Amino acid sequence: MEKHCTNSQVKGVSTGTTILAATFNGGVVICSDSRASIGGEYVSSKTINKVIQVHDRIFCCMAGSLADAQVVIKAAKYNLSFHSVQMENPPLVIAAASVLKELCYHNKDELQAGFITAGWDKKKGPQVYVVSLGGMLVPQLVTIGGSGSTYIYGYVDAKYKPNMSREECLQFATNALALAMGRDNVSGGVAHLVVVTETGVEHVVVPGNKLPKFHDE
Repeated sequence: MEKHCTNSQVKGVSTGTTILAATFNGGVVICSDSRASIGGEYVSSKTINKVIQVHDRIFCCMAGSLADAQVVIKAAKYNLSFHSVQMENPPLVIAAASVLKELCYHNKDELQAGFITAGWDKKKGPQVYVVSLGGMLVPQLVTIGGSGSTYIYGYVDAKYKPNMSREECLQFATNALALAMGRDNVSGGVAHLVVVTETGVEHVVVPGNKLPKFHDE
């Protein structure tokens, strides 16, 4: 049956955030801002960590409805934990992305959330995957999402280079977040960055007043 909308001014779901993931030589950087908003107008929190660990060396960033994203990630964590016990090995990064894809696709009419999945495994090394709204899965070397991403496409296209060093990639990601947070009113707070390599996981937090500045504020 065809559904007719009686409200002529339907408001879209705001993805008030900036998320990014990029591969470098030997690992990945996945990062986000820390601001949560309601409807893109009211800032409800300045301290949300949107970089979520779903397994030892696999992380996700979320955009869209916070409640929807949290439910999907909780289900994905359970599935991956069960999968690793069955296989007696850590899950692959593509397995984590595929779990998120299936959850998003089979619930696409109810969910308003998208994800970036990044991590490292013994089979393929560093990887980044986009799970978009509706459940499409796409591998990428670098990807951005959320409302703040619209301000930094040019910067990302111009500055990202495959096989960067760890330090170069960290600086690239920090600069990208700083640029987005400086322009997007629903992105802000601190920058959460996670570096994942064969040797382990490193968490980096850059306070808002320590972020690079590219214009007068």
